[in-house]
Amino acid sequence: MKEEKNPWNKTNQWPEELDFLKSLIAKTELEEMTKWGGTVYTINKKNVLGLGGFKSYVAIWFFNGVFLKDEKKVLVNANEGVTKALRQWRFSSKEELMKNEKSILDYINEAIANEKAGLAFKPEKKEEIVSELLNAEFKSDSILKKAFEAFTPYKQREFLEYVETAKQEKTKLTRIEKIKPMILEGIGLNDKYR
Repeated sequence: MKEEKNPWNKTNQWPEELDFLKSLIAKTELEEMTKWGGTVYTINKKNVLGLGGFKSYVAIWFFNGVFLKDEKKVLVNANEGVTKALRQWRFSSKEELMKNEKSILDYINEAIANEKAGLAFKPEKKEEIVSELLNAEFKSDSILKKAFEAFTPYKQREFLEYVETAKQEKTKLTRIEKIKPMILEGIGLNDKYR
């Protein structure tokens, strides 16, 4: 019987390096869990760090790495401008990991202490979207309004963004006509993609 591969497992080329990192983490109080198809280490069910193997490096990432002192200046933001709190420390060999063993443990312990102290990045609230044209539709059609209000705030926001990202009023009105049947049938804007 052929063994099925896990589509999330990109770590096949770094087994020794990942085992080494896991042996360091085992010296701490972190609990290992699987989330999003990968290994995540938590304390009090809060994500502290994760491990992963990629094409050209193996990494340990700190979910709230933005709060680490990073005295060695080794942490990188994997997606500058998008990623707010997560930071990675990348390694290209087991030798590099072994050379930095004490520092890695120091960073891990600092991340644990930060989590215990409640240091966590809070995402900023998105600005509320108001659609005057859609609100006018709701005033003239209470059934449409009730159907819209039955959606979760997230799905309501999708509809509002869809209408309000149009530049011309004519396009906004066309979009409203397109989504009205969806709203009345309880179908979210992006449900077919979920």
